[in-house]
Amino acid sequence: MTDTSSALFTPFTTRGVTFKNRIVVSPMCQYAAVDGHATDWHFEHYARLALGGVGGCVVESTGVLPQGRITPGCLGIWSDDHVSGLSKIVEIFKRQGAAIGLQLGHAGRKGSSATPWDGGRGLPEGDPQGWVCEAPSAISYDGERPAPLALTVEEIAGIVTAFAEAAKRAVAAGFDFVELHGAHGYLIHSFVSPVSNTREDAYGGSAENRMRLPLEIAAAVRAVLPEEMPLFYRASCIDRLGDEGIQLEDTVELAKRLKAVGVDVMDCSGGGVLLRTNPGQIKEGPGFQVGFAERIRAEAGIATMAVGGITDPAQAEEIVAQGRADLCALGKEMLADSNFAHRAALALDIEKPDFVLPQRYAFYLQFRPRA
Repeated sequence: MTDTSSALFTPFTTRGVTFKNRIVVSPMCQYAAVDGHATDWHFEHYARLALGGVGGCVVESTGVLPQGRITPGCLGIWSDDHVSGLSKIVEIFKRQGAAIGLQLGHAGRKGSSATPWDGGRGLPEGDPQGWVCEAPSAISYDGERPAPLALTVEEIAGIVTAFAEAAKRAVAAGFDFVELHGAHGYLIHSFVSPVSNTREDAYGGSAENRMRLPLEIAAAVRAVLPEEMPLFYRASCIDRLGDEGIQLEDTVELAKRLKAVGVDVMDCSGGGVLLRTNPGQIKEGPGFQVGFAERIRAEAGIATMAVGGITDPAQAEEIVAQGRADLCALGKEMLADSNFAHRAALALDIEKPDFVLPQRYAFYLQFRPRA
């Protein structure tokens, strides 16, 4: 059952997948994997989120290669052996009628890192859990880590293949869609941004050359996905460095080209290519990145997912109702309140909010609190 009086609770369909509402769990790394394999923590964490009535979820960044992980504790999908654990996460969401996607990533020069609660810095050289990072250019992310290896053209081709092979495994695991992680300073974003890419070959220099890798990866992944399976792309729409780096008009152009090779939804984030940002360019606050999704949707003619500071039901309703984005991705708010969807249904005065939750929860929560 759905309540079409609310834009937020109107289903959204892209290719052959329907999101029962517009609320999506944003990808949030858990750093709990062992050799890339999902553990009990993942199953418990994702079950909690799936039971809350969301329309969909993007499972955290999952390395397409061992050296593509952010930390030694990140999920992986470089081996067929990883499929069974990931399929258990898929089954959790399928049982609740929510669309489930997997974010495919390569950390690039931000890899081989400690967990955030251990400082998030690069692991020391010689650490048995660490590895040598790869990037478009031999430029350290923070000035403290060793400079990464600049990828050769042949190695770049290998990474494109690794993304395509990972996408095949995502299909085998039963995911409804996949998302390419082209944001936050990781490998794909680091090729797009002139801040981190100083190459002088076909993958560097002009904006067209710097877009080459994401377009090649998107095309290769699209080619191995079933026709009915959507492809998402998470972008850092600006580098948040003032006049330096990627500007929103650059990402509008990238979105147009990604759409042409088969990307269906742009997931619109920002920043991450450097530790420093320019707070004068964009100040964090409620919905501080929604404007990215709105402009890309309007100018590139592609569906978008807004993310960043979306915490209030009325705010999420307005984003969808006014056509600023097609989906709303929530991260920290979902951790604080995994039943956000039910709270939103109550706040938006939906006639029968019990349809949001599983019956065993809805029975107890069906009555509105008295004023």
